[in-house]
Amino acid sequence: MKNYDYLPNGYQETIRKGLDALRVFSHVSYGSGTQEEQLERLKREIDEADAIVIGAGAGLSTSAGFVYSGERFERYFFDFSRCFGIKDMYSGGFYPFPDDETRWAWWARHIYFNRYVASPKPVYEELLKLVGDKEYFVITTNVDHRFQRAGFDKSRLFYTQGDYGLFQSTDRKVQKTYDNEAWVVKAMEAQGFVKDESGVFQVPEDKNIKMRIPSKLIPKCPDNGSDVVMNLRSDDSFVEDEGWHRASARYYDFLKKHEHDRVLYLELGVGANTPVIIKYPFWQMTLANEKATYACLNFGQADCPEEIAVQSLCIDGDIGDTFNKLTDL
Repeated sequence: MKNYDYLPNGYQETIRKGLDALRVFSHVSYGSGTQEEQLERLKREIDEADAIVIGAGAGLSTSAGFVYSGERFERYFFDFSRCFGIKDMYSGGFYPFPDDETRWAWWARHIYFNRYVASPKPVYEELLKLVGDKEYFVITTNVDHRFQRAGFDKSRLFYTQGDYGLFQSTDRKVQKTYDNEAWVVKAMEAQGFVKDESGVFQVPEDKNIKMRIPSKLIPKCPDNGSDVVMNLRSDDSFVEDEGWHRASARYYDFLKKHEHDRVLYLELGVGANTPVIIKYPFWQMTLANEKATYACLNFGQADCPEEIAVQSLCIDGDIGDTFNKLTDL
């Protein structure tokens, strides 16, 4: 097991800042000015910032069309819904399936349709157009790989909570992760999915697909044959491999390099599930730097602490629509 203590830990540093924020901030503000004024100010801040720190949560992917319920869920998981009463992709990830063959059939679909297909809407691509020529860094709790697919520089990304595209061993001595794309393709084919003219798996017209994969396809650790699980943070068994630690260190270095510059902390679709990773640290870093600006773009949850209201922008609405409006300014 490798020791990465020689690398700065941006993850722990940002959580420390987030916990510090809890002792400082009190009342909530929703910003001031009309939406048009806020948009014009945000456009100006993007253009004039020395650096932009992007913090992305689930709301950004939702805006890009990656919804876990409704028509998209029914299209690809209709059989699981009818058989087990599962209502959406999120809850299905916790369902106690009767056997590993069924559980991994579910996960093959879940991974494929949330990791290996293009975004229904070009929201991430629009974001890259807005910030691509700036000094930027991205920290995200999303695990769907959208930033890299959109063309963001891999060396400027920190996925704190894992990646749908990776497995890890259940053996804690194996602190490595493993790409799963080749396995996902085989598991999708085994269920009866067929590729369309674009090479994307679809449900066949007769909807004749299986909810189980062959036992021989159940994924195992390539190093020692142990069972594997998704590389998603749920408890202290989450594997923070070398790539994770180096991304964490790059995030730390970026924050240190720009802590006194004109920084835009751009928070996109971050909810209340893990605010200590992005939201609270962004508040704290904005308070500590009078040249910094905090911008919260969220649908129904756009707010900021009163203590940094003068330095903040709060834009309530669909993030993709907001990007389009910014592009038109």
